[in-house]
Amino acid sequence: MNKLENKNVLITAGAQGIGEAITRQFIDGGANVAIHYFSSADTALELASYAESKGRKAIAVSGDLTNEQEAQSVVDRAVSELGGLDILINNAGSLVGRKWLEEMDAAFWHKVMDINLTSMMFITKAAEPTLARNENSSIVNLASLAGRKGGHPGSLAYSTSKGAILTFTRALSNELGPKGIRVNAIAPGLILGTSFHNTHTSKESADQTIATIPIQRAGSAEDVARAVAFLASEYDGFITGATLDINGGVYA
Repeated sequence: MNKLENKNVLITAGAQGIGEAITRQFIDGGANVAIHYFSSADTALELASYAESKGRKAIAVSGDLTNEQEAQSVVDRAVSELGGLDILINNAGSLVGRKWLEEMDAAFWHKVMDINLTSMMFITKAAEPTLARNENSSIVNLASLAGRKGGHPGSLAYSTSKGAILTFTRALSNELGPKGIRVNAIAPGLILGTSFHNTHTSKESADQTIATIPIQRAGSAEDVARAVAFLASEYDGFITGATLDINGGVYA
């Protein structure tokens, strides 16, 4: 009873870190995939080849999703190559860097908001007309535990943008529900082994965080990918407007 079989999926930033794991999860589940990338061309092409080796349709497509025209182009190519669109996974995002309020400048603030939030609005707006043609479609947005708790020092802009994604998800589920589109979010906690944490999280910080996680380990990209696939594949489900926390039990 694989509900991903022959579904057409667009994954933004689908060729690195959590996005790569999500892409593989959908390919292994029988879906056709459009793999958006910004800089990870080699991995995107490898994933497309992997999908084709399993008899799936696949396309690797680049684009700057903070540009509305490029976001529309990514969706148009995905729909054209796959023959439609059933699922949108909004995974693109970045911390960019750590800045405290006292050193915050408008350019940095807007850059983080554009990458994490505005790009999500652009790609979702572009995809919505095609998703609405189906009886059942699904959108899954990648938020973060930082959007719940406020994040570590220096992540003010990032945490704020991720918190906004939680509200974006709830509001969009109300707006798109009558069109047969469910909208949910995933809020991952500490997920090691990704370029995000390799760049922005020290081993000391990771160890300190793991000590506060009830199940005493960090998460993996595969932990997140399975949850994304679950939310995306519940075509006869009743789950929408929800955020699923993937953090090992951290709620304080």
